[in-house]
Amino acid sequence: MKPHHPDAPLLSILVPGYNVERFITDCLEHIVAQMGGQHELIVVDDGSTDGTVARVQAVRAAHPRLQIRLVEQVNQGISDARNRALMEARGEYILFVDSDDRLLPRSLEALERVIAERRPDVIATALRMWHPDAPDKDRDVYMSYEPERTITCQDAILTSFFNDRHMYVWCKVFRREIYAQEAMPLFPSRRLFEDVAVVPRLLQRCRSLVYLPHVLLAYRQHPVSITRVISEQWCVDFVSALAAVKPHFERAGVSAAVRAQFDLAVCHFYIGMVKNSYQLPAATGDAVRGKVRGIFLDSLFGPPQQVLAGMAGQGKQSAHTARQVRRALEGNRWFHFQQTAVRKLKLWQRLERTRAAQR
Repeated sequence: MKPHHPDAPLLSILVPGYNVERFITDCLEHIVAQMGGQHELIVVDDGSTDGTVARVQAVRAAHPRLQIRLVEQVNQGISDARNRALMEARGEYILFVDSDDRLLPRSLEALERVIAERRPDVIATALRMWHPDAPDKDRDVYMSYEPERTITCQDAILTSFFNDRHMYVWCKVFRREIYAQEAMPLFPSRRLFEDVAVVPRLLQRCRSLVYLPHVLLAYRQHPVSITRVISEQWCVDFVSALAAVKPHFERAGVSAAVRAQFDLAVCHFYIGMVKNSYQLPAATGDAVRGKVRGIFLDSLFGPPQQVLAGMAGQGKQSAHTARQVRRALEGNRWFHFQQTAVRKLKLWQRLERTRAAQR
């Protein structure tokens, strides 16, 4: 990362993009409408073959007084685009925005207020699950942190984070120094769920967090998106993301409370993957579940049966998840039959909605 200078921007807004000509103008216009001299916008085009670059250039030309930079690279994937953006950034704080999402009004102003008053290592925010084609499904998501106060207890920062399980990098605005403490490249190349593997490590380095209950960003939900297209890689990367965090936490010596909450999140992620794997052809699904089972077990801090027994006493949702994890690990035939039927039905329903939207 570039050295930070006293006259550098307060906030770097980083937008990685690939073949997003349909969305990029809307995304950037929602950003530049809020920008001032204390901001820089860096767009990393990851080898687009459509009109993405031209649209970014048009926005830059329309706002000559703003600090807008376009960085072009050959296609390497979202992780490498994020890493390149970090290397280019000069701001004191880093805000990622995905190229098909919207930064909601007055978001930069809200962040600046927190920075001016508290200057924490990280600002956590609320977010919106945004369904452009079905507004009745829109849902604002808030975190469980106590709002508008500086949280300095590492256990409180990490346990709430794993309890909420919203691990998107764009709803955590980190001080640039926190990123600089990690070796680069930070985001794992050619992997899905790259932020899940990185955000917990960054949070572990934070000594102060302020939760801003402002809905910062509208997260576009596509009828069929990268996070909805199930493949063997999707399944392996989904479970491997948190598994990659465990050795970092071991070296850092996180507390027993954090380890327990981490294990709970790992179980929720694992059963989510198992359920989604039933959308795959039967033989492929069986193979990937066998492959991922070992990754899951290795990613737990505690013995599996002890973890599941502890979950049974932590409310209905956790108890239900524990039962499903146990059945999945045991190869329960009824669980297998049930998931096969349910997932095939949901896949058919989603395909029907997609076809209807395309008519």
